[in-house]
Amino acid sequence: MKTLSNQQLEQAFIEWPVYMQRALDLAGKVLSTSPNPRVGCVIVNNSQIVAEGWHVAAGLAHAEVMALEQAKDNVRGGTAFVTLEPCSHTGKTGPCSEALIEAGIRSVVIAGTDPDKRVLGSGVKKLEQAGLEVIHLQDFEKAARNLNLGYFQRQEHGRPFVRLKLAMSLDGRTALANGISKWISSSAARADVQRLRAGSSAIITGINTVLVDDPSLNVRIEELDLSDEELEENRISLAEQPLRVILDTQLRTPGTARILDAPGQVKIYTAESTADAKDFAENVEIVHVGTDENGVDLKSMLESLASEYACNDVLIEAGSAISGSLLDKELVDELVVYIAPKILGSDAKPLFELTGLTSLAERKHFTVVEVTKVGDDIKAILAKV
Repeated sequence: MKTLSNQQLEQAFIEWPVYMQRALDLAGKVLSTSPNPRVGCVIVNNSQIVAEGWHVAAGLAHAEVMALEQAKDNVRGGTAFVTLEPCSHTGKTGPCSEALIEAGIRSVVIAGTDPDKRVLGSGVKKLEQAGLEVIHLQDFEKAARNLNLGYFQRQEHGRPFVRLKLAMSLDGRTALANGISKWISSSAARADVQRLRAGSSAIITGINTVLVDDPSLNVRIEELDLSDEELEENRISLAEQPLRVILDTQLRTPGTARILDAPGQVKIYTAESTADAKDFAENVEIVHVGTDENGVDLKSMLESLASEYACNDVLIEAGSAISGSLLDKELVDELVVYIAPKILGSDAKPLFELTGLTSLAERKHFTVVEVTKVGDDIKAILAKV
């Protein structure tokens, strides 16, 4: 495999970055393809785009196959631009590397290799053994990885990408002292949160949030603020709700909780030894894990979601105790903070329960990735340093 930067491209291939960017844009059409990565493919022949494809949902055709089916006989001798190394194994679908070979593709340009041990390097090897040239366009590797942060994290580190969502006032408060918090953030911010949910494999909360707020934590499609075209592109993936996860050490979740009633699967992580005796609906599964000083062992819970349920990205929507504990244990990869232009006062509830810091060296440090205005609020995305 040859690795090239955009600056190293010969004049004849000067349009390659345009084609790869188009493949990335196609991959991003879908909010989630969990547990698979989001992938786009553009096939070019005689300097013309002859086919495009993207992975719509797990179990359906991969991006390369979708493009090949669209192009039919126009691909022979062409070049395929793919945002991730074509797969080389048979799962719910056949190997994309073989499909490209059989179609008569001459060369394949990728943005990066697939971290899945069943694929890593073997897709490239299979293509090259069949006589195809494979080029790694390295300037697009970061963008392709950013499309699939959770997939890479699960494959490389055995746990999901953890995104902690927070809504707060200007003075860093989440609710009044009496617990009232509806609504701190604007309707536009709440619609934006629905997108975060739709792009997640699982939504995680704690038992106190369930008991106090009684949330459903489902994706409300009517609030997604998507165009008709975007809704159609995500129709299949939106048909299945993300897992809803409750952290409940002593198994106090009431059978009447709204989070149990919404369509989709619910996992209750507990340490309660008599959990199996609790009577829940069929969509609810009790998962036993160890505990630490604060309750359910968070690291074990995340590893379980990755290994047992193939979760790529998880969204935390919990109270200050769980949020603080996740920060303390260095388990948060990204903060998504909605800041409402309101003041709630010093007796209102804080964002985190995080104590014991005695020096600035112990601070939790994040870097600002993006700041935008959403409705009347400010949305800040921050990544762990």
